[in-house]
Amino acid sequence: MTRFLKYINYAIGLVLLAGLAGAYWTAYRPLAKRSGTEALPVSAAATIVRDARGVPHIKAATAEDAWFLQGYAEAQDRMFQMDLLRRQAKGELAAVIGAAALESDLESRRYRLRKSAEQHARGLSPADRAPLVEFARGVNAFLERHRGNLPVEFRLAQYDPEPWTVIDSVAIALQTFRAITDTWKEELLKETMRQHGDREKVDWLFPVRTGGEALLGSNAWVLSGKRTETGKPILANDPHLRFSVPSIWYQAHLQGGGMNVAGVNLAGLPGILIGHNERIAWGLTVLHFDAQDLYLAQGPAAAEVESVEVRGAKPAESNVALTRYGPVTVTAEGGKAYAMRWAGSLTGIFEYPVWELNRASNWEEFRKALARYPGPGGNFLYADVDGNIGHQVAGKLPIRQGWAGDVPAPAGGEWVGLIPFAELPSTFNPESGVLISSNQNPFPADYRYPVNGNFAAHYRNRQIATRLATRQKWGVLDTLDLQYDTYSPPAHFMARQLVAAVAARKAAGLDEPVAMLSAWKGTMDADRPEALLVSLALAQFRKEILERAAPGNGGSYDSQMGAAVMEKLLRERPKGWFADWDELLVKVLRAAVDEGAKTHGRAISSWQWGRANYLFQEHPVVSQIPWIGNWFRLGPIGLSGGVNTIATTTLRLGPSMRFIADLSSWDRSLMNIVFGQSGQPLSPHYKDQFERWAKGGSYPMQFAKVEAAGTLEIIVPPAAR
Repeated sequence: MTRFLKYINYAIGLVLLAGLAGAYWTAYRPLAKRSGTEALPVSAAATIVRDARGVPHIKAATAEDAWFLQGYAEAQDRMFQMDLLRRQAKGELAAVIGAAALESDLESRRYRLRKSAEQHARGLSPADRAPLVEFARGVNAFLERHRGNLPVEFRLAQYDPEPWTVIDSVAIALQTFRAITDTWKEELLKETMRQHGDREKVDWLFPVRTGGEALLGSNAWVLSGKRTETGKPILANDPHLRFSVPSIWYQAHLQGGGMNVAGVNLAGLPGILIGHNERIAWGLTVLHFDAQDLYLAQGPAAAEVESVEVRGAKPAESNVALTRYGPVTVTAEGGKAYAMRWAGSLTGIFEYPVWELNRASNWEEFRKALARYPGPGGNFLYADVDGNIGHQVAGKLPIRQGWAGDVPAPAGGEWVGLIPFAELPSTFNPESGVLISSNQNPFPADYRYPVNGNFAAHYRNRQIATRLATRQKWGVLDTLDLQYDTYSPPAHFMARQLVAAVAARKAAGLDEPVAMLSAWKGTMDADRPEALLVSLALAQFRKEILERAAPGNGGSYDSQMGAAVMEKLLRERPKGWFADWDELLVKVLRAAVDEGAKTHGRAISSWQWGRANYLFQEHPVVSQIPWIGNWFRLGPIGLSGGVNTIATTTLRLGPSMRFIADLSSWDRSLMNIVFGQSGQPLSPHYKDQFERWAKGGSYPMQFAKVEAAGTLEIIVPPAAR
């Protein structure tokens, strides 16, 4: 028996060794080479220094070499993500994933993203094309040297990526543009609710957004030196985007040819979109100006037929009707077909001034670069080492003749041009020393052009301003703390309304929730029950409102203005909605308690907001492997904050990156992304930033002094010397 057990142990040991060898060969061996030498086609010797979090600090002789090496380093870390992103944009996911991705591909084909990317790529100027060409060359240098040793996802998915092209990067940029400006669903919902409900009540739920409102969403702000401890500006930015593994942003530091810039860009694109160079820092929030219109498709239209490859099945056919307004993209209730006019598809709109932005050294050069920024429309915050601060709206925003963006567009409704950059809102060195911008509507009420958009409510703006007023001098760590503020004004208001309603109606059986809400300070803390209770009540209240406005037709109502609309209704309590608003609120609270009991238990004191508001992400391929897949899932982890807090979090999105620039010393700046630099699951940088991100922390953003965790020396191949 002893000898038999010994043989069994030997067998188990051999299996484990084989497993480890297999894991090494398929998953560990392809990890980014961080040290040693690599012969690559650059003009002169260069280095890629990786810091403790795997961020590449690239030092090259020319800007072209720096972009090339950015493409190489990014492919080392993110090749599979980049390949999926370009396939999603071009409508080619089903070719490697199968039928599950077919609808995504067909939608992309209806938008004609690939054809728009091809058109835009052909129209690029030599200066704008250069960084995209060099980035693609760097990605392809990685692919050429690592065929047979690609990241494990390719081996598991059983395909090899094709060479990278300029069109691929342009397509990713367009897909991002599209995702951010896709407002047609809300606009179509409004029209459907109007047709089936009470038009006046529906209009309450979709307030017209023409300008002049102080309305914010994702966060950015900048303080002049008179408001900081160092006497130099501080700039903060934390864009709120959908969670993904790996993170949507890729960090890099690029030096070469007089360029010295650090920050982040979208995976698959060269240069730095948000960050700083030696002279200036800048942040970005999405403007949400309406850049799409739907037109009822009438009469004959040209057809565009494409074959969509589907893995394991016959090719599918994409049949897109083309009109003078654009492709027929949407089929709605009653079979109505709508053609889509979208700013991102306009001929000649696409430029790539990121390289110019990265070299800008003052406000004038910064604005000169942004004048060519194609979109999506954005609010750019600015600060420089001389103490100046500014805010500039940028992007290609359509001018509508006689209407602001109704759905469907009126017969004959035309776009008659784009708003000139010189007439877009701009602020430089305000007397207050403070600029706050987060998906805001910055247009004045008397703006000369029609304005409409899916702008967010005012809550974060007011809370940021309120917090900034609590102290005269701010430091970097104070600013980081502000980014993690979890106070929700609309939730706190709702709690007070519920308490008052119960008292007014002398409702019985609600003592525990009323006592809890009476003492609550309005913070959406993951480990506390109050935020969960109020959120359930808000959901019940929203359901009641929608049913009154458009019975059975408001289920997908998810307007960024939703919370502000609900608050306005409660404050004004207009006639014709409910006979007794207090009685309604009592009903809502009872329904919230009952709903919570079903999923969280009868003891309200044991509820936790983080069990309803949490982050859970899994690797798109490796997490599906039996037994070991769980090791590569992130979360679930309860998140503090909510949709209307400065620390914006939901099940789908949150701060995708935190950036704080200290203009007194770049090395005191902070930056982190959600998970890590690498998309490879066995990399030490797959999720090494996650824990600190979840707790509201960050990391020093190394710039002048870089602490090397590994240095890859890039040499010129002998044949090229």
